[in-house]
Amino acid sequence: MEIKKKVDEAWKAKVKEEAAASGKREEIPEEKEPFPEPNFSAFISGLGMQALLFLDETSDAKEKRKVDTQQARYIIDLIDMLKKKTEGNLEREEANLIENLLYDLRMRYLKVSKSKSDT
Repeated sequence: MEIKKKVDEAWKAKVKEEAAASGKREEIPEEKEPFPEPNFSAFISGLGMQALLFLDETSDAKEKRKVDTQQARYIIDLIDMLKKKTEGNLEREEANLIENLLYDLRMRYLKVSKSKSDT
């Protein structure tokens, strides 16, 4: 089943109208590939990526970032809160994702925290 998306073109006309009234050159953003539909899994994965960035656990080894365990811990706690608040309302795949992500983030958090305290 193909989902048709409604595109609101009215804003383009409004931008043209405002540009003409102000004497400015018309600047309409170029058409880009539309974002995918938002979903819970993508949202949780995005939070997980933020935690990894604060732990400097991303695969981009070229650029070292400052480790911020406090921020990482906050995001991990935020994901845990979402897990508790959505309990019983998630699909099996979503529940597994959040459970596995929390486990992985907590293990990485412990590893980084331990190495920080050893230095």
